Amino acid sequence: MYKNILVPMALDHGVGETSLEVARMLLADGGKITVLHVYETPQGSVGAYIDASVVQSAFDRAEARLKERVASMPNVTAMIVKGHSGRAVIDTATSMKSDCIVLGSHKPGLIDYLLGSTAARVVQHAPCAVHVTRHPA
Repeated sequence: MYKNILVPMALDHGVGETSLEVARMLLADGGKITVLHVYETPQGSVGAYIDASVVQSAFDRAEARLKERVASMPNVTAMIVKGHSGRAVIDTATSMKSDCIVLGSHKPGLIDYLLGSTAARVVQHAPCAVHVTRHPA
């Protein structure tokens, strides 16, 4: 059983519910679950054409949506950070001293074999145990 579980969640995918169920089963008495959403800001030349207030507004909406999603869940805290999803999950788990990461993964497509998925990056570099759940087809 784990005391400090991190559950990365993409707000636009349904994988999070399955991951939360697994995290609840793995949670020790008195433990806590932190749900993390990584907001990826527009990169490269795209960022040059988007006003900072638009990016901040989108971030604020994502934060509100995440908090609403976990508001009624006991022992669950919402956290949102900006960054690259794989790196941000690893950095957050490290800084929080998480002892387990429970994250969902989709069925890999061809591009995932060439570039790697977020789940694969987290599994390879996480500072703690990682449990990967599959989104039901």
